[in-house]
Amino acid sequence: MKNSVGIVTPQTLHVRQPLQMVSGSVLPEYDLVYETYGQLNSQKTNAILICHALSGSHHVAGYYEIDGVQSKEAGWWNDYIGPGKPIDTDEFFVVCSNNLGGCNGSTGPASINPETGKVFGPDFPIVTVEDWVNSQNELRQHLGIKQWAAAIGGSMGGMQVLQWSIAYPDAVKHALVIAAAPKLSAQNIAFNEVARRAIMTDPDFHNGRFIEMGTTPKRGLALARMLGHLTYLSDDMMGAKFGRELREGKLSYSFDVEFQVESYLRYQGEKFATKRNFDANTYLLMTKALDYFDPASHFDNNLSAALAHAKAEFLVVSFTTDWRFAPERSHEIVKALLDNDARVSYAEVESEHGHDAFLLPNAHYEGIFRAYMKRVIQHVHSQEVAAP
Repeated sequence: MKNSVGIVTPQTLHVRQPLQMVSGSVLPEYDLVYETYGQLNSQKTNAILICHALSGSHHVAGYYEIDGVQSKEAGWWNDYIGPGKPIDTDEFFVVCSNNLGGCNGSTGPASINPETGKVFGPDFPIVTVEDWVNSQNELRQHLGIKQWAAAIGGSMGGMQVLQWSIAYPDAVKHALVIAAAPKLSAQNIAFNEVARRAIMTDPDFHNGRFIEMGTTPKRGLALARMLGHLTYLSDDMMGAKFGRELREGKLSYSFDVEFQVESYLRYQGEKFATKRNFDANTYLLMTKALDYFDPASHFDNNLSAALAHAKAEFLVVSFTTDWRFAPERSHEIVKALLDNDARVSYAEVESEHGHDAFLLPNAHYEGIFRAYMKRVIQHVHSQEVAAP
């Protein structure tokens, strides 16, 4: 557990304030499950918010203890959060919550609907990035934090960071938007629709009431994950890792798994559908929230106007082989910020790992990340000096 935050325990915030959702639905009350690492300083100025991606959760660093034994699997961004790491828990109080509609403890489709006494299932309201940020703001207020020293997110998490800077400009000092986009392309929306159809046409889906029926649409979930995973990797990475290597060393002239890349994708799909036990309705909700995100649509499709009131300082990072959220999409964000004379740093990182690069070790990426976070630390320390 070198440089690890160690054993961590999730916490739950029960919000009794009704949440008016963008769809027009209202959640009378809800739970947000979250984890924290490090210590909040006396002025409460060193808090960092981490926003997770589609299949992520609040468990972003450290390890769980199960029956008195430390689990082997660390949080999903453990390489970047901990003592001495780019997001240094000796300096920062780090917070990450499971998004509303998720399947890792926060109120979602697998939760009990108080109006019916049964699981929400497909009756859980459509959620948007705006809804996630509004619910996260309840957590910020609960923790007594006036302003995040930084809000940080990759992919779908980066979209949440953008929304934070728009909806709550005074609550974010620094915004780190990594491998993200200001809206999905038609191609990305198409990928999401194919993934949803794979789930919804699984005979075990039962129109979203699979929990009541005692089934799980594993085949649909596995196919959706296979498609998603395919888009997270670069062509070069897949070629280097698998090429046209055969699993058994020769062709069988059948529809069985023959190529190593086929075996790998099937493994990833099965792992997601069985070991991860990801809720199928949550997968539908998350991809729809991605599709709907488009802050410029509220400003006559002008992204510069959408970001006009943002007060945060920005770091925008893209990766050369990320074709799902290509560097050009980050350029759009940077241009819109520069149109408003915002303070923005931009980095385009060489990586062979495609969209997954923001999760993986990379010396150049880590150096940029670490350097920017030192700037955030300096700002926190300057506030401590200025405090009476």
